[in-house]
Amino acid sequence: MDKIDKKIIALLQTDGRTTLCDLAGHVGLTSMGTKKRLEKLIKNKIIKVSALINPGALKLHPAIVMLEMESAETMQDLLDRFEDCPRVIQIFKTMGGYNLIALVVAETPETLESISMEKCSLRCSKGVRRSEFYPISEAFFSPFFQIRGNLAQKQRSTTPCKVDCEPCNRYETQKCVGCPTSRNYKGSL
Repeated sequence: MDKIDKKIIALLQTDGRTTLCDLAGHVGLTSMGTKKRLEKLIKNKIIKVSALINPGALKLHPAIVMLEMESAETMQDLLDRFEDCPRVIQIFKTMGGYNLIALVVAETPETLESISMEKCSLRCSKGVRRSEFYPISEAFFSPFFQIRGNLAQKQRSTTPCKVDCEPCNRYETQKCVGCPTSRNYKGSL
């Protein structure tokens, strides 16, 4: 990556809808030269152009979940179980007291409470030694997250984590909106 690549990235981070013509004018290349640079950055997986979502604007409730897993095997099981969960925005593997840190989102404070402690929770997965759950009150520097709304299909009979929402007391008493992938979902994702 050189100065031009870095400038293209900085411009796209400011406005991802910047045209090739505008990018070219700022970096001093032709539109075709800029397009080739951009395609190379995407092809080499240096950047990805996508839409980010402001959870605050949609009245969503994010939280950080910290997990200490007992083994690499149970860690992989958890990652496989939640790979297609639209509420799990990102999971990071770390090298500290907690070896997984996840960013999650829920539609209501009650649903956030459910995903912090019910069977569908990251924290209730097999092999979790200890965990901590921190609702996020405010995000600084950028309010935008890569929420995986594309996974909220509302068509499945079985949720990605294999938990059935219907018999859950919190779902029955309307303290949880259910899983965004299931037919019984009552939320806004």
